[in-house]
Amino acid sequence: MRSVARPCIAAMLVGLMAFPGFAANEKPLGSVIQAQSAQISDSKLAIGTTVYPGDKVQTDAGGALRLRMGTIQLYLLASSSATLGQRSNALFAEVSRGTVGFSSNGADQLELEVPEGVVRAANGQPAYGQVTIVGPAEIIVSAFHGSLVLDNDGELHTIPEGKSYRVTMDLEPVAAPAPATPAYRDDGNTTPAKRKRRKLAFFLLFAGVGALATYGIWTELSESPSKN
Repeated sequence: MRSVARPCIAAMLVGLMAFPGFAANEKPLGSVIQAQSAQISDSKLAIGTTVYPGDKVQTDAGGALRLRMGTIQLYLLASSSATLGQRSNALFAEVSRGTVGFSSNGADQLELEVPEGVVRAANGQPAYGQVTIVGPAEIIVSAFHGSLVLDNDGELHTIPEGKSYRVTMDLEPVAAPAPATPAYRDDGNTTPAKRKRRKLAFFLLFAGVGALATYGIWTELSESPSKN
């Protein structure tokens, strides 16, 4: 009887390990420090909620969300959505809609994945910046403090401090040079997927009222965490 029970118990334990709560190697990325009309999957987010790799966070119209992940802060403005993840060298947020930004002091790295490539701080330096998904083939990238880089499969474009660029994309990808640069997935268990290089066009934007307001709000929040 005991010999029959042991395989059953082992099978149950293996099944439980498939759930996030039982995953021995799943560590939290950080926690929520500001939340207004924000959700994770179908659950409402509150200050102190822990976030994990694979979590999809989103805000409603009029909502806002700010996360602290190590020394990095990530924020979502209204009507925005992003999926969180981690690679060996950086955290990332895959932006699916709206406006998502980050601040980094350079100690930790974060990348914003968009259809046009990957946006990150230039040379691992401190930076405040954000991306806005305008449409299927258009984004706006803003570097409020420090320069940003848009990495299009190894083709690097710098967004200088204090500048905003509208970036449009040809929906027909061009062939990447050989050897292809591995793109932006690395969970330690699977081979990274390869991203096809896109043909991009950049248009410098003047600093608008909306961009300045966003920077002002973000600076105030960064300096005054007690206001959450």
